Amino acid sequence: MAFESQDSQDENSLSQAAITHQPDLKKRWLYIVPAVFVTYSLAYVDRANYGFGAAAGLADTLHITSSQSALLGSLFFLGYFLFQIPGAAYARKRSARGLIFASLVTWGILASLTGVIKDFWVLALDRLLLGAAESFILPGMLILLTKWFTRKERSRANTILILGNPVTVLWMSAVTGYIIKMFGWQMTFIIEGLPSVLWGVIWYFVIRDRPQDAAWVSPQSAETLQTALDLEQSTLAPVANMTAALKNPNVLLLCAQYFLWSIGVYGFVIWLPVIIQKGSSSGIGVTGLLSAIPYAFAIVAMLIVSHFSDRVLRRATFVWPCMFLAGFAFLGSYVATSYSFWAAFAFLILAGAAMYAPYGPFFAIVPEMLPSNVAGEVTALVNSMGALGSFVGSWVVGYLQGATGSSKAGYLFMSASLMLAGGAILLLRPVVKSPAR
Repeated sequence: MAFESQDSQDENSLSQAAITHQPDLKKRWLYIVPAVFVTYSLAYVDRANYGFGAAAGLADTLHITSSQSALLGSLFFLGYFLFQIPGAAYARKRSARGLIFASLVTWGILASLTGVIKDFWVLALDRLLLGAAESFILPGMLILLTKWFTRKERSRANTILILGNPVTVLWMSAVTGYIIKMFGWQMTFIIEGLPSVLWGVIWYFVIRDRPQDAAWVSPQSAETLQTALDLEQSTLAPVANMTAALKNPNVLLLCAQYFLWSIGVYGFVIWLPVIIQKGSSSGIGVTGLLSAIPYAFAIVAMLIVSHFSDRVLRRATFVWPCMFLAGFAFLGSYVATSYSFWAAFAFLILAGAAMYAPYGPFFAIVPEMLPSNVAGEVTALVNSMGALGSFVGSWVVGYLQGATGSSKAGYLFMSASLMLAGGAILLLRPVVKSPAR
């Protein structure tokens, strides 16, 4: 994906060596990384538990149709799509910390209201606003990480952030089914929504936007880290503004690729509990436990891929094979579901692991391709296209599930999307970097 001059590589290696010899900079992995992990974890609780509410009888309780239930699940992603770029611009120019604090408090309240509202259209508005509140989180935290971690560390830092996704769905899949069994799906939304409000306060007092603002980083260490980050920026060709960035074919390819990738991911995340419950004829508790298994494999795959990506500093090489593997796994599940639920489920485990594995390398591509004055907004644009893909995936897979009474059509749809996503990555042009200025 990227090629650098030897002088640039040597200077980056020296800068990285200087960073590893600053003891207080090691604390970044104890202060910053756990905080972004917990934040993204909480976002995923309020994003993925809708599928459990749907499996537990949300449509029957509210007296709505299966297509209305699918629309409620997907409206979140429409709201998530709308505000990505303005949020990223604010995070870059003003404060990612403040933006994420406001988002945490807002979405915690809106997520809890999901369990209170009875009217379909009011609930639809709530789900739309919930998506808007959460739309600032991923771009804001990715921008924050670019100010705290160098290129040699970025895939691992990104991966630990995004591990909040499968780790949360793992424990949530195991726990939420039993919470619903004890308290009902409505109280479950309230129980799982309010912690975000409390965490927002903790976030505000723990996190700082830059190393220079953190009391636990010495001025010398902050300067060493900033020097390394500035050196990385100096190897990138200048880009005047977002308009100029959009003329880069790689940006458009990444937008298309993430749109297609997200169709598969969120068709899977939102409707996996329903697919398992119908296929295995299990109760909600067992459905939750089975739903957790693919995410356990996904966590291991993400850690392995991010480790090797940071070692060789090749990003796209770790993305496209995973897309094709996930696509073939969904195809295998499509074939197997007519013969054996357990064989189809084994393919779903493989699909889940392959879809999640390359997130860390993928989100390292943009800041290594474009300078910081546009990288945040471009990341937000790519992520917003992913949100649009999530809307399409969660809606269409849910619709196909309800219309056909089977998961087979959804498997084919997700398989085709992921294979196209792999093909889009293969079309990326190499980024040639200049010697550090």
